[in-house]
Amino acid sequence: MAKTTTSVKRPAEIARRLAGLRRLRRRHRVGAVLLTNPHNVRYFSGFTGEDSFLLVGRRWLRLLTDGRFTQQARVECPYIRAIVRKGRMVDAVTAALAGRRVRRLGIEGSYVSVRLQAELAKALGKACTKPFKGEIDALREVKSPLELRAIRRAVAVAEGAFAALIAGGRSRFVGRTEREVAAELEYLMRMRGAERASFETVVAAGAHSAMPHYRPGQTRIRRGQIVLIDWGAVAGGYCSDLTRVVFTGRIPPQIAAIYETVLRAQRAAVAAVRSGERCESPDAAARKVIAADGYGRAFVHGLGHGIGLQVHELPALAPGRRQRLRTGMVATVEPGIYLPGTGGVRIEDDVLVGARGARRLGRLPRELEAMRLR
Repeated sequence: MAKTTTSVKRPAEIARRLAGLRRLRRRHRVGAVLLTNPHNVRYFSGFTGEDSFLLVGRRWLRLLTDGRFTQQARVECPYIRAIVRKGRMVDAVTAALAGRRVRRLGIEGSYVSVRLQAELAKALGKACTKPFKGEIDALREVKSPLELRAIRRAVAVAEGAFAALIAGGRSRFVGRTEREVAAELEYLMRMRGAERASFETVVAAGAHSAMPHYRPGQTRIRRGQIVLIDWGAVAGGYCSDLTRVVFTGRIPPQIAAIYETVLRAQRAAVAAVRSGERCESPDAAARKVIAADGYGRAFVHGLGHGIGLQVHELPALAPGRRQRLRTGMVATVEPGIYLPGTGGVRIEDDVLVGARGARRLGRLPRELEAMRLR
């Protein structure tokens, strides 16, 4: 296996992240930690390539990659020695650990296949593996100023694309398929600097809007329909996640009523987001509003989730989540009411947790009349 050497000093942001991981390593008494989740590899190294692992020891780092990414590793993380494997990944891991007296190897329990774990157990001999259950992902919960800038940029790109789309009025929707509208929105995000969409854009017309994770199809949008749009952009590696409902004509009274309920629920939830509160509290605040209007059973998912390098990460704002919110966390707040056969309303924004409350990271209007297309 080829090795590349380096004497380049690692950036302060990466050093700070690694310090947190090494504290976790000491607390769990493991000699080294093997990162296999590509998002965690990126977070702790700066490397964005695929099919690569990161080994983190007490005072050493090894990036385990292959020949496709040799040049990329030199550009993105020249401060980490890379081992370029030619065979199995497990062989690269054992080669990197050779002579280091690692008796326990920390692994990401949720991101190591049963096969790889068995291969590691066999290859490590007397050493054993220690699965982590989410502690490593939790290190990414509080965002640094650098990360917050990227998330704000991702929100701005997504909102700018949406504003450009609806500026064309109902003519940009009526007669076109859900898939065509979704494709245009993703194109507009890329034209504003997005690396890609955070996830497959949802455009759900009419009764389709009652399906929270609907996939856009060939249904043509008609005048007078409700259209739910759930979209997000990736900028600087970080995600945004937003939802709005637009109307291509007259707003049905029942939909107008549930829209106002959802908007009040979102405002109540955002007001309940602050450092020190349990993650279940904002969810409970939203459910109280929705249940009071008789739609408690129609709110079928958790209130929100963390966003960052992944569009779904910790913390989770949902019933039974007793974890405390902390300043610097970023999460979605997205209550919804879904009426099968009729339609659904969800309003979603990304918010930053602060000691005195939450701050919406975007500026898109939420009021009902602002969502009526002319």
